[in-house]
Amino acid sequence: MRLNDWKIINLPKNIKLARTAGFCYGVKRAVETTKKLKSENPNKNVCVLGELIHNQNVIQELECLGIKTIDDNSFDDVSDICVIRSHGASPHVFEILISKNKQIVDMTCPDVKKVQKKAIELVKKGFLLLILGKSYHPEVIAIKANAQKYSHNNEIFVISNMDELKEIEDKIKKHKKIGVVIQTTQKLELLANTVNYLIPIVKDLRVFNTICPSTTRRQNEAKNIARESDLMIVVGSKKSANTTHLAEILKDITNTIHIESEDELSLYKDIIRNSLNIGVTAGASTPDNIIEKVILELKKY
Repeated sequence: MRLNDWKIINLPKNIKLARTAGFCYGVKRAVETTKKLKSENPNKNVCVLGELIHNQNVIQELECLGIKTIDDNSFDDVSDICVIRSHGASPHVFEILISKNKQIVDMTCPDVKKVQKKAIELVKKGFLLLILGKSYHPEVIAIKANAQKYSHNNEIFVISNMDELKEIEDKIKKHKKIGVVIQTTQKLELLANTVNYLIPIVKDLRVFNTICPSTTRRQNEAKNIARESDLMIVVGSKKSANTTHLAEILKDITNTIHIESEDELSLYKDIIRNSLNIGVTAGASTPDNIIEKVILELKKY
């Protein structure tokens, strides 16, 4: 039985797989296009600046095809064709690659591009920009860098929680205009709490909900399955923002474990054996073959 067939039915032993588990369209586009680049250019070196997606299995597969993943600051290692990963990159990165006469293939997710455009729009209009997300995440770094190019005062803040927001309240109150965008894979709760906090203290508040539709659908479906499950299993990289957020959300609903591969299931064998109804979902950067292996291993219990 194919994985897509499993997404339509309930599996034996009360195991239910979410329809939205696995690659989103942005990730699928990036991976397939990068592989196609190499197959169409076998005599040229193809590299990706930073991890194309947050999944080591995919990175290793690309390496086996001859597609190198290089550090996003190692421009000396850039080859003939350079792929910009799905998280995006700063204008400075593009400038350096152009100066080196490299062929650039921009695989920035279209939804991430939208956030960049909204952030630029806000700073151009004089808004103090707040980016909701993790400051170290490549998507957020790229959003901030793109906005800074057009910012007159360079006052752009990255906020990952309410405590960080409260720390800059005085600076927020000094500005009449505050603009907000959010990392595409963040939780809606952070956006809602931020807006509720800002409304009483900001005169002109402009908010863009830039969480991607795929993230919203994935989270909503997983929550519905979790309400009917004794155990939820979230499959995907611990480095993946959307996957870790998925696990965090589900832990408030039912027993939840986050694994990267089927090998980790043995660590939770007692919980699995004692669970009658098990739900399975996966992050946007988790390949179908990894999900399939998890399902097959679960069936052994």
